[in-house]
Parts: sequence; structure tokens; C-alpha cells
Amino acid sequence: MKKSILLAWLVFPLSSLLAQSNTYWQQHVDYKMDVVMNVKTYQYKGKQELVYTNNSLDTLRKVFYHLYPNAFQPGSEMDARIQSIKDPDARMITKTKVNGVDVKESRIKNLKPNEMGFLKIQNFQQDGVSATAKEVGTILEVTLAKPLLPHATTTFTLDFEGQVPIQIRRSGRNNAEGVELSMTQWYPKIAEFDFEGWHADPYIAREFHGVWGNFDVNITIDKDYILGGSGYLLNKNEIGYGYQDAGVVVAIPKKTKTLTWHFNAPMVHDFAWAADKNYIHDVLKAPNNVDLHFLYKNDEKVVATWKQAEPKIVQLMTIFNSKVGDYPYKQYSVIQGGDGGMEYAMCTLILGKGKLDGLVGLIAHEMGHSWFQHVLASNESKHGWMDEGFTSYLEDFGSNEVADKKTDNPFANAYKGYYKMVASGKELPQTTHADRYDENSLYSTTSYSKGEIFLTQLAYLIGKENLDKTLKRYYSDFKFKHPTPNDIKRSAERVSGANLDWYLTDWTETTNTIDYGIKEVNANPEATTVTLERIGRMPMPIDLLVEYTDGATESFYIPLRMMSFEKENQNPTVKRTVLSDWAWAYPTYTFALKTNSKTIKKITIDPSEFMADVKRENNVFMQ
Repeated sequence: MKKSILLAWLVFPLSSLLAQSNTYWQQHVDYKMDVVMNVKTYQYKGKQELVYTNNSLDTLRKVFYHLYPNAFQPGSEMDARIQSIKDPDARMITKTKVNGVDVKESRIKNLKPNEMGFLKIQNFQQDGVSATAKEVGTILEVTLAKPLLPHATTTFTLDFEGQVPIQIRRSGRNNAEGVELSMTQWYPKIAEFDFEGWHADPYIAREFHGVWGNFDVNITIDKDYILGGSGYLLNKNEIGYGYQDAGVVVAIPKKTKTLTWHFNAPMVHDFAWAADKNYIHDVLKAPNNVDLHFLYKNDEKVVATWKQAEPKIVQLMTIFNSKVGDYPYKQYSVIQGGDGGMEYAMCTLILGKGKLDGLVGLIAHEMGHSWFQHVLASNESKHGWMDEGFTSYLEDFGSNEVADKKTDNPFANAYKGYYKMVASGKELPQTTHADRYDENSLYSTTSYSKGEIFLTQLAYLIGKENLDKTLKRYYSDFKFKHPTPNDIKRSAERVSGANLDWYLTDWTETTNTIDYGIKEVNANPEATTVTLERIGRMPMPIDLLVEYTDGATESFYIPLRMMSFEKENQNPTVKRTVLSDWAWAYPTYTFALKTNSKTIKKITIDPSEFMADVKRENNVFMQ
């Protein structure tokens, strides 16, 4: 075993995989792939060996594979969805004028045979015996040669042939920024089977879900190309790749037409790579001896911006480690490629042009997915808010920390987006499958903004310190697993002692909204009675700030009965009084302020504005 492979495995001791409850299980895979890329035709051929371990209690008679490139064909489900959805992704359409009217057309619809994507499978065998494999759109349905029993292991082998499409979305060739190969969702990928059964979703728009395992990949390509992607490059010397003292990696020409790049990616659930003849490749050291790789086009403006961004990304990794837990691998690559940004195992492919702040924010988000998706591998299709929302939280927190000018509430835009969606009347529950949203914008706001608020509002419920502890506990308990919504809720409950089932239900499974108001304020010489009302369907505890005309302030906290919890004072410089709890069934709540000779100037419900109250104008009383 080579030293680099051994070191990679040391990152993942067996005990970490076994440290799970007696009822939890997950499948395991070991991929070996050899692929040869023809850079003239953009076609590639490969062989795949997959050792599959069935850790479930089910006997499997079928298995399913994803054939993602088949989505980029005229008439595919992805093509049909682009043509039917109200707000198709602007990157996936062309606009033309017909009789003076803008007409949107799917870019997939008009792809020529040599421009579309495909992935064809031949010679599928199970333990050397032929099995029946049927292609159904972007899914390969395989009837096994023999049933796979619980806790048994089998080996699947196959040959595959693919064509890289003109870049439409995420994967493809020759994108708008001139990157030649963005190889994502490119290989036959076995679908996930878990306690809910098979997740063999067609590739319509988003998202991905994969089986934890190890990838050993050999990529043979024209020698002029520089590659980056998932995993550790094991044969730097063989392909003539060396490190200079300045930390810049340079390709050393060799007398050969092609080179074979050998990558090993341990304990991941996907594998991606990119290639271009004109990449600059920088390497910076990050915390815990992690190598941060940056591959970007040799363009004057791009180079200047990326050079400025690189030290900020080192800072961001430090911040994310502190906020959630240590990044567990020894390598991470930021690669110019793709269309926007998309996360993959140990790397991201992103757009490379633009201003510095935008680039740093984009990298912050995509790198944040290394924690919330590529270590905590929730099912993106079913629970996109756990992936995109939690990553957006990390992005906004981290970007604010490295910004020259900081803001008091870096999450404010998430609330604005959520309020706008609620006002539209089109909101769907967060339990909606990612492909089923009526509009792309609704998916985005629900997953990114409302998902981010799940965490910021959790800080409102249990306190900022408990939220920080929750994130660390969640990461520690569920890394290299497939956590579900209940798992983040239980982590918060274990840390804080609060009952939070109502919060998970109302916020993620319904479109119930929060709306509290100050109904009445009645003053007399001795006291002032304040009556609050719950207008929205969703309950919350209440923070109340009272300001007096003499400049004095005091706060009041009204616990929510069903939480069985009392939050610590988040601002110890202001005197706080804990009042009796408020049960959800009572629409109003009245309490008395002993004002004596003091005159109230202002009363505010939730002065922090971290409670997502959809009608903030009734949260304030002015005398």
C-alpha cells in the first residue's frame, strides 16, 4: 500500500464508521474505474469494477444506476421540464423573438448528435455472470444474476461509453468561460438504497444522493491537459507533475501523447474532475496541513482576482472548522469550471470571472458544502434545505467574518427572501421533492433562505451558544452518514434540553407562518398592562424589549410551554424578567409592567429580528 493511500485511510478509522446506533446502517461501495478521454470527439470509454456491500436487512434482487449524461438529449425529462416550468433556469435556455415577443427555448432541445450527452453500458456482470441491464432514461435498472443477501458483498463490472455534452448545466465541455472539460455526473453511479428504499430519481434538474465509499480512478488524456478534482493525485512523478518552492504546480513536458492521472478518493459519495490546457495551479496550506488547490484560467483579470481570493479561502476554512468541525481530508480543490457553482467530493467547480467579493462568496458557499453535504450527506432531493440552507448559513457567517466591513446581521437577506415568498402565496412545504416545485425560484428560496433561517431561528429559540454546540454535536454524531431532519433536531434537543419536535414540524413540514403582535397597552399610575396576540399558526417563545423615556431599558422573556425550556439571557447588560409560559392554544397573553412613575417610550417583540415574523409592523408599540 502506498504511503499516500495509507495516510488517507488514517483519516477514517474504522471505529468512526462503527460509532453509530444499533439500528443505523448504510451501504458501502468501492469503485475502480479506468477511463480514456478522446479530446477530439469528446467521447470517453471506461471500465468500472464496483464492490457493493449490502448492509441492510433486505435481500436485493435489483440495483439501479444513475446515467446522468442522458439528461442532455433532446426529448429527455430534463428537456421537457425546461420547456414546461414557468421560470426555467436562464443558463439552460435561449431567447429568441417571434413577432416581437420573447420566446424561451430549451438549449437541450436543439442539441445535435455530436453535441448531446450520453452514457451507454455494455457487458454488465455480477461476480462474472451476466446480468440483465435495462436503460430507462437517466436510470439503469439491473436485474441481478443472483439475489444479494443481507450483509453480503458482491462485485459488479461493466464497460461504459460516454459523450460529454455541450455545457448546459454543471457538466459538459467548452463552457462560457472557455473551460474545456467539466466532468461531473459523468460515470455510471450506483443509486442509494437506505431505510426508505431505493433513491433512483431521474435527473430532471437537481439534486444528488450517493453511497459512501472509496474511489480509485485512472484517467488517460492528452498530455497537454492539467487536471484537478476529487481525491489525491497518487502519481505526480509519473506524469511529470512537480512542486516549485513558490508553491505553484507546473507541468513538465514528457515525450508521450497521453498521460494517465491516478486519483484516490477515500470515503466519499461522488467523484468529479475538470481538465483544461490553460489552467494555472496554485497550492496554499490551510489548517491541519490541508492542501488548498486552485485551478483557474490564465486570463489577466481572472488571475488577479483569484490571487486576492486565495488567502481569504484559507481564512474561511479556519472559520468553518471552528464553527462546525475539522475538514477531514488533506486536500480541497477550487476549480474554474461549471456554470455558477456546484459542490463535489473534495472539490468544487465554479465560475471564475467576476468581482472579488462575489468570487469569495461563491467559494465560501461551495466549500461550505464540504461540511453540509460531503461529510454530512443528507438527501438533497428530499431535504434540500439541510444542504443548501445550512451551507448558506456557513457562507453568510464566514463571508461576514472575512469581510473588510462587517454587518450586524449577515443573514438579513435570507429573511427578506423568505418574506417575499410568503407574500407571494406560492410557498410549498420544505418536504416537497426538489423536482416538484412549481417554480425554480420557490425551490431556491425554500432550500437556501428558509433552510438558513432554520438555524438562525434555532439560535433565537435555544440561544447562540447552544446553536454553536448543536452544529458541533451534529457534525460529530453524523459525519460520513446520511442524516435526516430528525437528526439535526435531536442534536439540538440533546444539547439544549428543549423539546423541538413542534419546530421541525411547523417550519419544515407545513407553510405555517409566525405572526405575533402587540394588541393593547393600557397604562395607569402603578402599572401598565400589555396584551400580546398570536395571529399566525406557528408558535414561538417571545423576547420583548421595553424602552422608557428616561433612557432605561429592560427585557422580558415569555417561554413557550411546549418547549419545556428557558433560554439564557442573550444580552446580560440588560435586566431580564422571565414571565410565565404561553401555551399555543391561547390566542392572547397579558402581563403587567410595574412602571410606577416611568413612562414607556417603546415596546418591541423580538428586537434581534431573528424570529421570522412575517408582519413585523405589529411587533412595535410606540407611545
